[in-house]
Amino acid sequence: MAFVDETLVCKDCGKEFIFSAGEQEFYAEKGFENKPVRCRDCRDKRRRNREGGEKEQRQMFTVVCAQCGKETEVPFEPKNDRPVYCRDCFQARKNG
Repeated sequence: MAFVDETLVCKDCGKEFIFSAGEQEFYAEKGFENKPVRCRDCRDKRRRNREGGEKEQRQMFTVVCAQCGKETEVPFEPKNDRPVYCRDCFQARKNG
């Protein structure tokens, strides 16, 4: 089966990219049935995000440490029935 370069449109950025004959052959050898939907840049960016490269900003919540009273931020929404600690107090409790 002869493969021919094909122009596709990236679903993330909308730019056109080439799905080369070589890439098509590779996809066929691996048994992939779907064509790529993202350009190389968007695929790489997505991969970095999954691997922790460019992390999205997490929502932070301001709380008062239940042990020392210092104001701090935590990456989760605290529940009223559970104490929340600053990093130092949390580490001390964890190690002690």
